Amino acid sequence: MNAPIRVVICDDQALIRTGFATIVGAQSDLEVVGECGDGRAAVDLARRLNPDVVVMDVRMPVLDGIEATRLLAGAGVAHPVKVLVVTTFNLDEYVYEALRAGASGFLLKDAPPAQLLHGIRTVATGAALLAPEVTRQLVGRYAARIRPAEGTPGDVPLTPRELEVLRLIADGLSNSEIAAVLVISQETVKTYVSRILTKLDLRDRVQAVVYAYRRGLVT
Repeated sequence: MNAPIRVVICDDQALIRTGFATIVGAQSDLEVVGECGDGRAAVDLARRLNPDVVVMDVRMPVLDGIEATRLLAGAGVAHPVKVLVVTTFNLDEYVYEALRAGASGFLLKDAPPAQLLHGIRTVATGAALLAPEVTRQLVGRYAARIRPAEGTPGDVPLTPRELEVLRLIADGLSNSEIAAVLVISQETVKTYVSRILTKLDLRDRVQAVVYAYRRGLVT
């Protein structure tokens, strides 16, 4: 029998924190090992408890969720922790920065409990979770604020088909939706996604979305 996925929940609103903990704790394959109400406490708790996933709010006292995520999962962190960021529509200007900080995915706070549980399980496996229905709205809306990296789309070491798949990922399409658009199998899409991540030295689909916007591959 596999050990349960160990989860730390960080949110400065006690009712939300308790609600998340109740939902997560009711699952036989999940275990809430810690709760806290600010980003600094989240960093300390995660470093001490080494959870599989941290469910992280964005706007919090002492240290916000973006900086806490950067300290736990950002570039150069020796033992990065998987972070699932939760946000609300009135905080969506922070989502891009949270993804750049190293978050493995994000969900909306008003998502159904099943989506929260799915998100935790997905992130725990090492996969990324970008809610397809909100990716374009949350990330694309702020694309104008993203300063493109030097170079042009032609400098990206991908084949035309791989570039096409990358653009669809950045548009928030799931593997099944990409398969439908390109009229190929989901297994073929998975192969393309794997090649893209390997060629670009990216960790997951979240980083692929950030890369696409930084490179000006989507507008």
